[in-house]
Amino acid sequence: MADRDSVALPSEVRARLAELELELSEGDITQKGYEKKRSKLIGAYLPQSPVSGSEAPMGQERKTPVTPSSSSRYNRRRLSGSRDERYRSDVHTEAVQAALAKHKERKMAVPMPSKRRSLVVQTSMDAYTPPDTSSGSEGEADGEEECPEEDRVGGGGGGGGGGGDGTSSLEDSLSTEHWVSRGLHPASSSTTTGSSASSSSSSRGSSGSGAAVGRLADVLQQHAHLHRHRLHRTENHSAPPDVTGYTNNSSSSSDGTQVDRAACTGNAAHKHAPKYGNAELMETGDGVPVSSRVSAKIQQLVNTLKRPKRPPLREFFVDDFEELLEVQQPDPNQPRAEGAQMSPSQGEQLGVVTNWPPSLEAALQRWGTISPKAPCLSTMDPNGKPLYVLTYGKLWSRSIKVAYNLLHKLGSKQEPLVRPGDRVALVYPNNDPAAFITAFYGCLLAEVVPVPIEVPLSRKDAGSQQIGFLLGSCGVTVALTSDACHKGLPKSPTGEIQQFKGWPKVLWFVTESKHLSKPPRDWFPLTKDANQDTAYIEYKTCKDGSVLGVTVTRVAMLAHSQALTQCCSYTEAETIVNVLDFKKDVGLWHAVLTSVMNMMHVISIPYALMKVNPLSWIQKVCQYKARVACVKSRDMHWALVAHRDQRDINLSSLRMLLVADGSNPWSISSCDAFLNVFQTKGLRSEVICPCASSPEALTVAIRRPVEEDSVPPGRGVLSMSGLSHGVIRVDSEEKLSVLTLQDVGSVMPGGLMCAVKPEGLPLLCKTDEIGELCVCTLATGTSYYGLSGMTKNTFEVFPLSGAGSPLSDVPFTRTGLLGFIGPAGLIFVAGKMDGLMVVGGRRHNADDIVATALAVEPMKFVYRGRIAVFSITVLHDERIVVVAEQRPDSTEEDSFQWMSRVLQAIDGIHQVGVYCLALVPSNTLPKTPLGGIHLSETKQLFLEGALHPCNVLMCPHTCVTNLPKPRQKQPEIGPASVMVGNLVSGKRIAQASGRDLTQMEDNDQFLFLSEVLQWRAQTTPDHVLYTLLNSRGTIASSLTCVQLHKRAEKIAAILSERAHLQDGDHVALVYPPGVDLVVAFYGCLYAGCVPITVRPPHPQNITTTLPTVKMIVEVSRSVCVMTTQVISKLLRSKEATATVDLRTWPPVIDTDDLPKKKPPLLHKPLNPDTLAYLDFSVSTTGMLAGVKMSHSATSAFCRSIKLQCELYPSREVAICLDPYCGLGFVLWCLCSVYSGHQSILIPPSELELNPSLWLSAVSQYKVRDTFCSYSVMELCTKGLGLQTDALKSRGVDLSRVRTCVVVAEERPRISLTQSFSKLFKDLGLHPRAVSTSFGCRVNLAICLQPHRLGKLADQGTSGPDPTTVFVDMRALRHDRVRLVERGSPHSLPLMESGKILPGVRIIIANPETKGPMGESHLGEIWVHSGHNASGYFTVYGDEALQSDHFCSRLSFGDTQTVWARTGYLGFLRRTELTDANGERHDALYVVGALEEAMELRGMRYHPIDIETSVIRTHKSITECAVFTWTNLLVVVVELDGSEHEALDLVPMVTNVVLEEHYLIVGVVVVVDIGVIPINSRGEKQRMHLRDGFLADQLDPIYVAYNM
Repeated sequence: MADRDSVALPSEVRARLAELELELSEGDITQKGYEKKRSKLIGAYLPQSPVSGSEAPMGQERKTPVTPSSSSRYNRRRLSGSRDERYRSDVHTEAVQAALAKHKERKMAVPMPSKRRSLVVQTSMDAYTPPDTSSGSEGEADGEEECPEEDRVGGGGGGGGGGGDGTSSLEDSLSTEHWVSRGLHPASSSTTTGSSASSSSSSRGSSGSGAAVGRLADVLQQHAHLHRHRLHRTENHSAPPDVTGYTNNSSSSSDGTQVDRAACTGNAAHKHAPKYGNAELMETGDGVPVSSRVSAKIQQLVNTLKRPKRPPLREFFVDDFEELLEVQQPDPNQPRAEGAQMSPSQGEQLGVVTNWPPSLEAALQRWGTISPKAPCLSTMDPNGKPLYVLTYGKLWSRSIKVAYNLLHKLGSKQEPLVRPGDRVALVYPNNDPAAFITAFYGCLLAEVVPVPIEVPLSRKDAGSQQIGFLLGSCGVTVALTSDACHKGLPKSPTGEIQQFKGWPKVLWFVTESKHLSKPPRDWFPLTKDANQDTAYIEYKTCKDGSVLGVTVTRVAMLAHSQALTQCCSYTEAETIVNVLDFKKDVGLWHAVLTSVMNMMHVISIPYALMKVNPLSWIQKVCQYKARVACVKSRDMHWALVAHRDQRDINLSSLRMLLVADGSNPWSISSCDAFLNVFQTKGLRSEVICPCASSPEALTVAIRRPVEEDSVPPGRGVLSMSGLSHGVIRVDSEEKLSVLTLQDVGSVMPGGLMCAVKPEGLPLLCKTDEIGELCVCTLATGTSYYGLSGMTKNTFEVFPLSGAGSPLSDVPFTRTGLLGFIGPAGLIFVAGKMDGLMVVGGRRHNADDIVATALAVEPMKFVYRGRIAVFSITVLHDERIVVVAEQRPDSTEEDSFQWMSRVLQAIDGIHQVGVYCLALVPSNTLPKTPLGGIHLSETKQLFLEGALHPCNVLMCPHTCVTNLPKPRQKQPEIGPASVMVGNLVSGKRIAQASGRDLTQMEDNDQFLFLSEVLQWRAQTTPDHVLYTLLNSRGTIASSLTCVQLHKRAEKIAAILSERAHLQDGDHVALVYPPGVDLVVAFYGCLYAGCVPITVRPPHPQNITTTLPTVKMIVEVSRSVCVMTTQVISKLLRSKEATATVDLRTWPPVIDTDDLPKKKPPLLHKPLNPDTLAYLDFSVSTTGMLAGVKMSHSATSAFCRSIKLQCELYPSREVAICLDPYCGLGFVLWCLCSVYSGHQSILIPPSELELNPSLWLSAVSQYKVRDTFCSYSVMELCTKGLGLQTDALKSRGVDLSRVRTCVVVAEERPRISLTQSFSKLFKDLGLHPRAVSTSFGCRVNLAICLQPHRLGKLADQGTSGPDPTTVFVDMRALRHDRVRLVERGSPHSLPLMESGKILPGVRIIIANPETKGPMGESHLGEIWVHSGHNASGYFTVYGDEALQSDHFCSRLSFGDTQTVWARTGYLGFLRRTELTDANGERHDALYVVGALEEAMELRGMRYHPIDIETSVIRTHKSITECAVFTWTNLLVVVVELDGSEHEALDLVPMVTNVVLEEHYLIVGVVVVVDIGVIPINSRGEKQRMHLRDGFLADQLDPIYVAYNM
């Protein structure tokens, strides 16, 4: 604070500073933001020193520009390592290091993902040595890499000006003196050649500018969960390179001066106790050690997220259904273009020389006849030996031969296959330029249009399908190829060439001379002057992967060759070395077209040779004394890496080194580094000529090869943040985020160039604005073949001035390049339109981001520099995805550390967040034919979840800033609102009821079920009540009325004699599903005991299932346990006693051998309100709850079901449910006795052995009504999906089923019921027969049974099911119901939960205020009915909960009725249907349980909605469950596939939840199938899952923590 106090600050500034400090302490602003704002506030009042505080360590020397003399001392430089030179830049590396250093203050505790061992493919830690950063000595630097990458150029001092960009920057090249070169290196840190490779690795600390940020030991301390083998040690300069970790702390610069930060760096590393791998104790954000790995990580994540990256969202909620996404407000301080409108730049006249040929064919004819012996092309074999020399004479004669054969030997005389003007494909490999050039000129002579393409290597090559579409649209039927290539194409077993995916049928035509017929003596092709016919079509791959064909006319082809001849001053018989692909682009223009026009000699270097010997092109330049070489930055870099072995290189013959990708942001450093090294070998600086080109505009600009003393090239040092706003700002206050550009020369001869705005109308840019370059010249492409709309947009652009008037009446062509025209008419290119990513309104170039990622230490982490950057659209904005191939020897820690650094570097330099960072194993990204990364295929794989990364880091929390505003709850309408009759605030009150329980029948006079059974045993003793089936479908046992009665009596006798039980004692019945359970239940009633049905423990899983049994026995206060012999033995088994001590059980009675005698007297209950039985179940949230069912409620319940389902003794009902609780128990044990119908009992567990058991039984017994659970329905759908025909042939017929009811306590699973109906429609199942019921704890069945099928038919309701509505999911989050049309966005289908049972009344109430709700409003379902449970059975007597759940009253309106609260949200809606009593039918829609719902960002989410979205997103996700933990959304997915697909799911899950639910997923857990626990009703036990996750018991395949 001293600096502030030393200056008198105005009071308002002081007040604002105090506010800032408060914001910082509250965590509303980050440290970085605080410092930025603070320096802005007090900047004006500080004494102006030349160095701002943040840059003090960099010293004043940084300000001295490097003059040519000072840069020369960096000439003798040691090059080492291997990193992709495309993106090489010392200053960039330095900027990245500095950006990372800035993050030191902001400790980011990034939790490392946990990964199952089998996924971690790595060597043992002892054997592993991190790659030595100075691997000059390693073999890979010698060029066997596809793309050798260069390490830090320069020794300990970390890069000299020359290696960075140390060419002199002269004021006149770019008028403003600010555009100083970026080679601002302190002269003092120059290094001598002596600094050894090993020292360069250890002493990289001072990073050129003396800012001790190289090693970053303490920054990364918190990321590196350092392995225990790694040591911390500071090193002397002479020490061998440290291989113990990336955090070695040597910061000594090479001249021996210790940098002032070094000391603290060293200490910091020792202060932190090293944190170990995942399994050890970890510290939470507060430094408290915790034993649970998962929760510690989540705690870390929570702490990371507590510091918001952006100001908190404005706290209000717009009550509007279109939940407005936060719109990015334009920053008022963002830079805007201020310059004048630009004026177009004019190239020099195209001076036509008299002897220039009238067309390229004419040129070929001339040279082929005048000097047939002149060499046209020399090709090399893969060892660099000259393979073949093609002379002009041979080229001419062979081209004629090809032309003749094309026109006359394909097809028949009457029907030639190829006519002039037709398109043919040219398929030649990169090592056969001679065959290609022959075929190309053969086509020109035959007036056939060649379409050169890559050789398709396999049927499913990356991008080959799109090429096929291009060939199809061009109408290609013939493909020309060479002999060798033809032999290598994939063939079918019959020997024919396979049809490639997406390709039209083509005839393969080999153009080798020996296969062709000789043309007759008198046949000569016509060599016309160049005209407007199409000469050739060049393919172009777009951003989205589609392939377009750019047509180039003969005039344009000639004009372009002439312009290149003039620019490059080509003369006859010059020698030119070409490394580029000769089939398209710069390689084609220089080495096939312009070279023939000027009778030049091309030395062609194949790609294969460059891989083996990167110096081959330089050797050929020396050998042939070549005047010109055409290369890419990559080739210069490869040569740099390998040049050490060569002594006798002399490049003085070169007058022009054409850099084809000179417009790329990284080419400048390649050029500089190359010049630095090879200046001593005779290379002159003015020889290097970068050019810019595009498929549409051909060559856009080219730097002319100049004489010694002319104007040197220009340089621009531009602010990255300015560029992101589309304006040119020289340098920036940060000095970090700058982009250095080199000019690509001036406009082509005869051309006119301007820059227009990239979006919208083609308005001319201002002078300080970046735009898309457009050119107007003869020499450009003319159209995209067959695409007139796109052609108009690209090739027929009329730039408009500010006033709106067109610049000229001649159309311009868009080049696809972004840039500006600098002083003196020099062209600067800042990026490509295709690489543009617009994030939050700011533009970023993919290449710049690649360059930043590649400059992150350890640089060699990325395998051969293979990084892909693209954007995907998620939630209405583009999000940046970075995919990199990691080296095979990287460990988990390396990768995670590298990823965290990349995020920080990109954030620091580009001020943009990365949404997803994925690492894939080396060599797995799809490749282009020349070995680069196929970007659109990579993006496609990413979006489809088929990329199979080995590491993923998602950062949605930092990137996604446009989420809807969090919701503030509005106060609801209180009692004061107008209530007139049955209207509340203008809507009908949402209430409904089933029909009355009026008519009495003979058995309805009994109040108790035990009496009904005795009555049936007397009146219909032999009527069968129960039939139990086994898994084979045969009857296992059955019970008549009298058998049930007699066996129940014997049970009662046991209870009174053996167990000496009193009236009202509780008895636990632990039976498998079957008739024994029914007998035991009625035995208890006869003895006056209260039965509790309990699911028996699972013999294969005793340790987890037995404790639940014990808990229910304890909580229900059972005084004895009745069970079968098998289960009682199981309870005494070794495994069971290890889990639950045998002595803690109450007496266990097995009922397999019943005594002969009857009890003295059957118990008759006195009061119908006494307890009949207890119903215990575990809710989905894992709570065990028992409810009390009185005798009166039980009878009322049975009567209600009997009426609703029309059950009589003559009926048969099939029941496939678990008989332990809820409606399942009532249907299994009680209803048959009450109504007298026969129940066919099918235990669901038997379906696992025989999935068709249930449906076969339904068919066999001609059942009309059947009940099942969702798990049974799912088992049938999955297990019998492919067997419907087999079932049909076995005679399974479901046409008699009128009702198939799914018993559930949840929202109806509409997709499952629909797929079940569709699947078994073939077996006669009526689609309307399937319906659902709804019950809950307070009332076991509220709705049951659909409309009768017969009645529906009478009403003639055809068309869609009337009981399904579609609601807006976004409105549901705000507890509102908004009906929408089917298929509208965000629509959610809801199915009515069945018809309300007789005697049941329902009302919808507000769960908070307890006021009644209007119709179609979402609220809690309250129920009033004779069969409501009478309360919870609790040991602790928690009465408050009891009265709230079972005895609630409305706060206004009908305040007398006592309601039970179901705990479920739902709504009522009047339908057009009428009930049997003529009333309109009210449909109840259940949305979800309140206790399951998640409150996130003030909105209510139902887990099932998120889960449905997630399951839909990828075929490998079989099941999903979500829950929250400390406001983080955790998504658990079950993976059905190989474990290597696990990481594909992380981005897909994150994307879909963001898109559809506006939520950011905090943690994604990928587990094996069957890990998500499901109860007997088929409901997910999310809370069990959550407990398992937090206790780290899930054994997940992968856990990803989203940042």
